[in-house]
Amino acid sequence: MEHKVAYSMQEAAHALSLGTTTVKKLIATGQLPSVRVGRRRLVPRSALETYINRLLDDQASA
Repeated sequence: MEHKVAYSMQEAAHALSLGTTTVKKLIATGQLPSVRVGRRRLVPRSALETYINRLLDDQASA
């Protein structure tokens, strides 16, 4: 996938190898930050990286 500044929910789900429903839940619970641009919901690339790094840290400390 090309390096974009922000991804649609579908693209974010694909990048994380998750379903769009899971990504929507992560956004709704605040675990995955997103921004609204008009009617679109975008997930910044940095938010994807932060989310994965947080998972890695949580697993390393468990």
